[in-house]
Amino acid sequence: MELNAHYIVISPTAGELKWDAKPDDFLLSKQLGWMEFLEKELKEHVLEARQGFTAVSIIWRTPEAQSTFQKQFQKFKIKPKTLSSQIWEIPVCYGLDYGPDLGSLAVSHRIRVNQLIELHSSTVYRLHFFGFLPGFPYLNGLPEQLHTPRKSVPDRSVEPGSVAIGGRQTGIYPQASPGGWHIIGQTPVELFDVKKSPPVWASPGDQLKFEPIDSGQMEKMLASPPYPRKR
Repeated sequence: MELNAHYIVISPTAGELKWDAKPDDFLLSKQLGWMEFLEKELKEHVLEARQGFTAVSIIWRTPEAQSTFQKQFQKFKIKPKTLSSQIWEIPVCYGLDYGPDLGSLAVSHRIRVNQLIELHSSTVYRLHFFGFLPGFPYLNGLPEQLHTPRKSVPDRSVEPGSVAIGGRQTGIYPQASPGGWHIIGQTPVELFDVKKSPPVWASPGDQLKFEPIDSGQMEKMLASPPYPRKR
């Protein structure tokens, strides 16, 4: 299956590889292949590279480097990266004070709260990239039944570890922040620690699954935040 990118120049030293496709595992494997190629083979010319759902953005050290890449990129043989089959298990306490929007979200989708929790927690999600905040994971795979427009009026403050739904995605707020996604639960797992190297425990291409826990388990874990299990 062929899935070719085209290159868009944004400025003299910035551009992006863009794919006209929906985000999925096949596209992600190609993006990660490009990220590895840029880091290993062109690192002397690339200042920074970041991926999104359907693009890889590149900041070049010189306009000449970008011009050369634009002329030659279709000739490069990029090996797609094999995606991880292991799954990070993320404990989540749904509802109560930890998920203030859970009930209203269930009502808007005309399902029971326990059905919403089951839909959200039974899915295995793929981590595509980090963005918005340091360590904020953008996860693909949210069941279509749970797709929800962002809030018309964002919350002024969202607690760290809040698990939320916004549009077609679900994600986790790593730090306290304003936010427009619907908060359905919270995890005691720390997503971002600047004192660690790397500061995040997951990588694009990894899989995540949410595991429901009760409020008693949540309180114990908050006192001593766990490292997520991987299976």
